[in-house]
Amino acid sequence: MFDYIKGILTAKSDTQKGIFMTIETNGVGYLFEVTTRDFNATKLDDEIRIYSVLIHREDKMSLCGFLKKEDRDIFNILTSVSGVGVKMALTLLSEFDTPELVGFVLDENFKALTCAKGVGAKLAQKIILELKDKLTNYEIEKPIKVSATLKFDNTALSDAQAVLTSLGYDAKEIESAINSIQTDEKMTAEDILKESLHYLSLSR
Repeated sequence: MFDYIKGILTAKSDTQKGIFMTIETNGVGYLFEVTTRDFNATKLDDEIRIYSVLIHREDKMSLCGFLKKEDRDIFNILTSVSGVGVKMALTLLSEFDTPELVGFVLDENFKALTCAKGVGAKLAQKIILELKDKLTNYEIEKPIKVSATLKFDNTALSDAQAVLTSLGYDAKEIESAINSIQTDEKMTAEDILKESLHYLSLSR
């Protein structure tokens, strides 16, 4: 429905029902449920851009919002995993940033996910299994062109490209991001993702 909304942060509330921010634009206040990370990163009267997800249930409609596009996109992928609802996805993204979360998935480190409130070992293993399939088995039309001066581990590069593609970035954006990295062959897929997402957030 909305990709993002840009406006002034007029209200913040941390309640038992969730963590919320109100963004006012053109005289309308939009109420977003957000992560603890984004809540703590903002203050009243900030002008912010918030990437939105419309949650449509039988009894109500609501909005979730994220300061980073990749957080919104990984939220959508997380909630497609059976057993992971809106609250659980927000909890995971409050505890871990997107590259860190993806790194756990790629490394199959389910124990790290159990650090998030309400995530037991069985659910963590299920998230790893389903999320890894959704992130890394994304169809890639062709490998990106990497500058001859850059050296990457091929598996790490391939995994990072697949994840960036699954997050909605096109080949041109990914190629520009990868080629901006100061690299060495010891970089993991998580390292490449962190650098790439930083570049992409600055170039939007």
